[in-house]
Amino acid sequence: MKILFIVTGSQATYYAAAPLATAARNAGHEVMLAAHEPWVETAEAIGLPTFCFTVHPIRHFMQLANPGEGLRFPEEMGDDAMVGQGRGFARMGLAGLESLLELAKDWTPDVVVGNSQSYSAMLFAARIGVPYVRHIEYLGIPFTGIEPGAEEELAPELERLGLDGLPEPDMVLDATPPSLRPSYDPPAQPVRWVPSNPQRLLERWMYTRPEGRRRVLITSGFRSIMFRDPGWSMPLLVSELAGMNCEVLIAASPGAAERFGAQLGDARIGWIPLDVAAATCDLAIHHGGATTATTFMANGVPQLIIPENPPEFWPNYHRAAIARAISGFGAARELWPQAQDPGRAPGEVIAEACRELFSDPSYAERTQFLAKEIAAQPAPPEIVSRLEALAGR
Repeated sequence: MKILFIVTGSQATYYAAAPLATAARNAGHEVMLAAHEPWVETAEAIGLPTFCFTVHPIRHFMQLANPGEGLRFPEEMGDDAMVGQGRGFARMGLAGLESLLELAKDWTPDVVVGNSQSYSAMLFAARIGVPYVRHIEYLGIPFTGIEPGAEEELAPELERLGLDGLPEPDMVLDATPPSLRPSYDPPAQPVRWVPSNPQRLLERWMYTRPEGRRRVLITSGFRSIMFRDPGWSMPLLVSELAGMNCEVLIAASPGAAERFGAQLGDARIGWIPLDVAAATCDLAIHHGGATTATTFMANGVPQLIIPENPPEFWPNYHRAAIARAISGFGAARELWPQAQDPGRAPGEVIAEACRELFSDPSYAERTQFLAKEIAAQPAPPEIVSRLEALAGR
């Protein structure tokens, strides 16, 4: 059987698709991963055959302003943030469709699996008449919230297909823990979320706990925004955590390590494999990225989530949703240091929140409950048999 995985989104989105795609290939199926040009190297690093289907996805995603003004965000053009998201992803979907149809002339898939924001996948499957699977790859994806904008943007293409709305998937896979899944989302086949991230040679400290100390890991994802945002107050925060007898790990880019390492005492700073180190941590402090949050959730680690922008800002919609969901369940705390306590140094506010998380055992109890829920979901190899049944194989 031939299975095409079509991925739309950031670098983390490709790693979220990797466990299921790899499981399908390991089961003996022909697998191809369709990637946008900026993330082709990421897709190749996963080790799957990769096809490039959109060269300039960001240009299609964002609204084009008047000549000379460059690209503008959806809300700058008057769109509601969620509607703008849907329209942007729909434009990306249309932009990649012709390349996918050319691919199908030589390599026609039996099943198309698209991540939650991949409108290319649903349109392509409808055009070639094969089953379409929508993969909600992690918590915080607004499965329903972005659809109105996408449907409006895709109206001409949908009319061409003889449809009066977006094509319904033949199967929905959802990696969201059951306790955090919104009640308004459609029925779905649960799938276990498996952490996946770039790998390098491990060192012993990455997979062992320090003796006699708590371990706190701080990260703001691939972009290391914590070193550009004064809201993190990194030197003060690290000093406060050291005073709580905590070993501090800071997952950041090599450039950040070279620039700030001397200011951060004995904190370990640089590349850290989250899938390995998470199991050794007592607390995670991060920006609300989906992969980061779910990795620590799967390992039963309480979290302090500091989204990088106000929730109404369009790139932050999913981070705010993630923070609200996990904190609302009692497995994390959401914090906006400068907004919630503007008269104090942000590092002090963050450190105070850490003390609360350490002192209240309910945070660990709730996140360990979520970890058990995640572990109980069907693993990717089990899902492959469902894809086979869908294709009649």
